[in-house]
Amino acid sequence: MSWIGLTGGIAAGKSAVAQRLAEHGAVIIDADVVAREVVEPGTAGLDRIVEEFGPEVVDADGRLIRPALGAIVFRDPAKRVALEGITHPAIRERTRALRDAALAADPDAVVVNDVPLLVESRGRDHGFDEVIVVHAPAEERIRRMVELRGMDRAEAERRIAAQASDEDRRAVATAVIDASGTLEQTLAQVDSWWAAHRG
Repeated sequence: MSWIGLTGGIAAGKSAVAQRLAEHGAVIIDADVVAREVVEPGTAGLDRIVEEFGPEVVDADGRLIRPALGAIVFRDPAKRVALEGITHPAIRERTRALRDAALAADPDAVVVNDVPLLVESRGRDHGFDEVIVVHAPAEERIRRMVELRGMDRAEAERRIAAQASDEDRRAVATAVIDASGTLEQTLAQVDSWWAAHRG
């Protein structure tokens, strides 16, 4: 099995790279999806969040109200740490279970963990065999957020500033996909990476 970390700044093109890797046969574990799964109704994660933050963070159907929780944790760093203490272990455990299931199904699987905040959350101690960083210059990423996502420029700049720097991401990379050009150019690099690893 190959255990691959995939990361990149917001609007760098990571989703397109993940999709292409999946088309080649990689098993994709999306950290954002896992983060939602571990706080679904009926999970221990959600029970612990309610215990810590109170019943006002869930709706009448017992689902997490993310804006309500966000309003609490972004005001109070200690509360944010408490939330991470609940969610991060649950995310790691679920990710391990998904990876182990992929390995059991195919001992030669390429399992890709799509982690937007890999550098921010794990730094150099990430535990992957390899890390693919999808890169596009900040100005291009801002353009994409404004033109394709309808975000205002100040918000786009704020989101980029809140993430790890390009230098920090490159420092953990074993491969860099340059996604500043056309989609075809980006996917061709993914194809080359796959061929080199699975050829």
